[in-house]
Amino acid sequence: MGRILAIDYGTKRVGIAVTDPLRLIATGLGTVHSSKVIAFLKAYFEKEQVDCLVLGEPKRMDNTPSDSAVHVEGFLKLLKKTFPAMKVERVDERFTSRLAFQTMIDSGLKKKARQNKALVDEISATIILQSYMERLSNSF
Repeated sequence: MGRILAIDYGTKRVGIAVTDPLRLIATGLGTVHSSKVIAFLKAYFEKEQVDCLVLGEPKRMDNTPSDSAVHVEGFLKLLKKTFPAMKVERVDERFTSRLAFQTMIDSGLKKKARQNKALVDEISATIILQSYMERLSNSF
């Protein structure tokens, strides 16, 4: 069984999280500059078996696409073109940044550490992945 990899796409940085091989635990993998994410994924796929990508879907409170959705859609097209055999799932990413920030507070990070936007993106990707994994476990 391969891993599941989640992506929190942004125009500057991309947060990435991945499951363990048994798909029990979601762990932040880091952040990558958006211009280097495809190369990062190619290299990662050579080392690890990944069966599914989970891409955050930015939405407004009224369930319509947010302003950043156009960028995510462009990235989704690039993903499908580059990795045509890879399954790609979408997950609503509303509130992930707020949840990530709250997680940082709850874990006792100092204010300066909480200003690290790369860490927020990584935690957001982990939250997206956890949400997807919960959805999978509830479907059984």
